[in-house]
Amino acid sequence: MKQCIIYTDGACSGNPGPGGWGAVILYKTQRKEISGGEKETTNNRMELMAAIAVLEVLLEPCEVELHSDSAYLINAFLKNWLANWQRNGWQTSKKQPVENKDLWQRLLGQASRHKINWHKVKGHADSAENNRCDQLAREAIQKLGE
Repeated sequence: MKQCIIYTDGACSGNPGPGGWGAVILYKTQRKEISGGEKETTNNRMELMAAIAVLEVLLEPCEVELHSDSAYLINAFLKNWLANWQRNGWQTSKKQPVENKDLWQRLLGQASRHKINWHKVKGHADSAENNRCDQLAREAIQKLGE
């Protein structure tokens, strides 16, 4: 199985508002950057879209080290929120509908193709790749206004 390192980030100008996401894939000596955005969205949706989009780019199952500054994204996997939500019929522990269910389901579909280790990084700090993803996300927002 091929191994790659991925960094993702999402951003929003207003919440909700115009949003963008960015991702960096590192595979051996290769580097690929992708980004995108939506005119009306939330920060959490953009964090999820970054992970979804970058996993969709992988053409075959891979061992992935995925880094994000989104506690929302990372904790859903590391703290078993997703398993609990699914077991509870997509309801939170407070019996409320899970927000962004459509994207969580899409992400689960992509994640099931790969062996992923989820890593939380500190946002806007010393991770050059996370900072690059943030820049890509913000540039995607700017392109929406053009």
